Amino acid sequence: MSQVVILSGSPNPGSRLAGITQYVESHLSQKGISFNHITVASLPAEDLIHARFDSPAIVEAAAIVEAADVVIIASPVYKASFTGVLKTFLDLLPQKGLTDKFVTPLFIGGTIAHLLSIDYSLKPVLSSLNAKHFGSGVYAIDSQIARIDAGVGESQFELNEELKQRLDSSVDEIVEELRIRKIK
Repeated sequence: MSQVVILSGSPNPGSRLAGITQYVESHLSQKGISFNHITVASLPAEDLIHARFDSPAIVEAAAIVEAADVVIIASPVYKASFTGVLKTFLDLLPQKGLTDKFVTPLFIGGTIAHLLSIDYSLKPVLSSLNAKHFGSGVYAIDSQIARIDAGVGESQFELNEELKQRLDSSVDEIVEELRIRKIK
């Protein structure tokens, strides 16, 4: 059975990145694709910081990544790079932890100025984990996602049409990759 895992590197569960991942999750579900979601900031901080490879939470999260065919890596951009909490988790994956995975990055930043953060900060780290198959990443800017108050401390998000189209293309690419893998 094909699996997708979404690694969310946001330290804030209510960030606009959640609007992107929720949209992608909804479209994967509509297409009958199973997925897991790992919010890296919810993993035990002590285990991440002290590189406890044998921590039950880290072992479980790494096993989810290992079982996946597709890894979606979602992160806000801070200081021209993905978040430190995401990097800390990636450091705990096995050296060849992304071998044969199809990896799709989804980034969001305040301006278009950090567009190349996917290529210059994320991809070298992923390559060190033996990632060789990359999907078309999506870089969004904050202004493409409106936060809508849903009451009781919850937020919903409205994505602009151009961003939806790019995310739809990315999901279609993932579906096609999974179809090809099933044939092989």
